[in-house]
Amino acid sequence: MGIYEELQERGLVAQVTDEKEIRDLINRGGARFYIGFDPTADSLHVGHFMALCLMKRLQLAGNKPVVLIGGGTGYIGDPTGRTDMRSMMTPETIQHNCECFKKQMERFIEFGEDKAIMVNNADWLLPLNYIDLLREVGPHFSVNNMLRAECYKQRMEKGLSFLEFNYMIMQAYDFLHLHENYGVNMQFGGDDQWSNMLAGTELIRRKTGDDCYAMTQTLLLNNEGKKMGKTAKGAVWLDPEKTTPYDFYQYWRNVDDADVMMCFRLLTFKSLEEIEELDKWDDSRINEKKELLAHELTELVHGKEEADKAQEAARKIFSGELDVENMPETKLSDSDFLEGKADILQLLVAAKLSPSRSDARRLVNQGGVAVNDEKITDFRKTYTKEELKDGVVLKKGKKVYHRITV
Repeated sequence: MGIYEELQERGLVAQVTDEKEIRDLINRGGARFYIGFDPTADSLHVGHFMALCLMKRLQLAGNKPVVLIGGGTGYIGDPTGRTDMRSMMTPETIQHNCECFKKQMERFIEFGEDKAIMVNNADWLLPLNYIDLLREVGPHFSVNNMLRAECYKQRMEKGLSFLEFNYMIMQAYDFLHLHENYGVNMQFGGDDQWSNMLAGTELIRRKTGDDCYAMTQTLLLNNEGKKMGKTAKGAVWLDPEKTTPYDFYQYWRNVDDADVMMCFRLLTFKSLEEIEELDKWDDSRINEKKELLAHELTELVHGKEEADKAQEAARKIFSGELDVENMPETKLSDSDFLEGKADILQLLVAAKLSPSRSDARRLVNQGGVAVNDEKITDFRKTYTKEELKDGVVLKKGKKVYHRITV
């Protein structure tokens, strides 16, 4: 079985432009492919993780990855999947986010001579002369075709800015530039990028006459069709400062039963034979499967030591035994206190157990919060620095624990 057939078996292939050519190209390790990552935050998240896994699979099969950091397209913002326009980021924020992405990607992709390379489209997009771009690229785009693209259609009623309308052209130009300067012959991306990717292949064929290809991977959706990697606190980040290894482990430990095998196929590097054996396990072993999945993915992102610690802490909490040493911890600073006190709502927000004080208040009113096993019924409850200096254990619901110290 070639790598293309394996990707199909895992359910990773959504759409392709030229199936026979793509199969032959990547099975013989002849693809020099790129995947783009726009720096919309200072950390990669679970959605990016799936793309990184695909990139790693293809690299292990002998294909050459080109990681494209969107330092230029980040100035515009991708309208795909958006109901409104993204906030405009400053050049300093964009550059900072790009640097954060680079550090995280080096954990997954092997960079170096004759291996993967990393490029930033700010290097060729920012110096572009607008009139030259219109003359060189504009004639190859039909506005009618662009408006038929799903990413634009869904925004027409609520309003699509001219700024965002340019995104497809910028992404297509990226492919052309990478093809002409780095020999890139294929683009990979999420299935929601299909229209943008087709624009790139068409631009190259019209401008150069060369063959180039595009393939999209399935999006990471649960059995209800919702994007995975979201929690009440927001996205599941790869940065341990934003999502702790314990919380990352717990997210995968608690996925729906119906989604477990899909996650094994799409995200882990277990062989198809191993996954087939797991699929034969009796339903009574579902929690064992979930533990295996959570440990596997946490090890991929954070390393074996952190995965082991997260699993040990989760097991102790499940059995009713607190593992304070490996418990996620937040240290409060002076800014968290008002006149030397912090209320329970501030503790919940600081620990990222609630996204806002209003949500934290709702949790307390519903009886879902305890401190050192004492249920908190008054959302006005406060704590002094002295009371918190030795640390307290904050509990949300039945299974979420967090240590608070000063």
